[in-house]
Amino acid sequence: MEAKVTKVNDGEGQVALSYKRLAADRGNKKLEEAFENHEVLTAKVAQVLDGGLSVVVEGARVFIPASLVSDTYEKDLTKYADKEIEFIITEFNPKRRRIIGDRKQIMVAKRAELQKELFDKIHAGDVVEGTIKNVTDFGAFIDLGGADGLLHISEMSWGRVESPKKAFKAGEKVKVLIKDINGDKIALSLKFPETNPWKDASDKYAVGNVVNGRVARMTDFGAFVELEPGVDALLHVSQISREHVEKPADVLAIGQEIEAKVVDFNEDDKKISLSIKALQGQDEAAAEDAPVYSDEV
Repeated sequence: MEAKVTKVNDGEGQVALSYKRLAADRGNKKLEEAFENHEVLTAKVAQVLDGGLSVVVEGARVFIPASLVSDTYEKDLTKYADKEIEFIITEFNPKRRRIIGDRKQIMVAKRAELQKELFDKIHAGDVVEGTIKNVTDFGAFIDLGGADGLLHISEMSWGRVESPKKAFKAGEKVKVLIKDINGDKIALSLKFPETNPWKDASDKYAVGNVVNGRVARMTDFGAFVELEPGVDALLHVSQISREHVEKPADVLAIGQEIEAKVVDFNEDDKKISLSIKALQGQDEAAAEDAPVYSDEV
């Protein structure tokens, strides 16, 4: 075997040798060459530290600060334990025992390449699959494999979404519609044209039709009734009853199921007006016209 002479005379006339020192010198030589040539190295993570990762290359240690481990902030680095990772040497000073590695640069370069490939092949109107990366109060960011797209809360459903965090979770796979591409920004949607509830609304909610719905919200002038996700109708306070109603909340409740008659349909503005009073009038008219039966002969 080979070893490095560390002392010619250790005090007892013996020559001191060290295999580790020889390996470390060889490792340092390799790291120096990699530093000068901007070479990408691969090594196993030897230790997860509070401030980053430690890897060993042929006996020489390299420290990768937490800020240079990934192209995104990662609080927990334990997932890298015993994993092989790629990195480059950005600082080489063995005398000060300062050899710094950088994994972030490699990831940024790879992501830029993937981003270019992605933008070359996607277009507005395409349906693609992605992975939910992060969910916020206003929407979800979806990794499309090279770039992130934003699925805004207003594009999550034809109906109303109260909280994106209740509807989606990070790591989920989802198929989305590319609504728009503006520079490096991608707007996504789950409101697919073929599922548009207004597509056949003119037949289902034609004037005169009797429909069922759920009271979704109320104002002083009326109640908004959800006929189906994405289709709301206004039940004006004057159309709630033949009796005088001061406020909708006096006779209706959020979530209450009601039956009403469509009295106006405006497809262009996507507005529908309902009336319960119109049905009450019909019921009374029907009662007046009903035959009267008597037991008398």
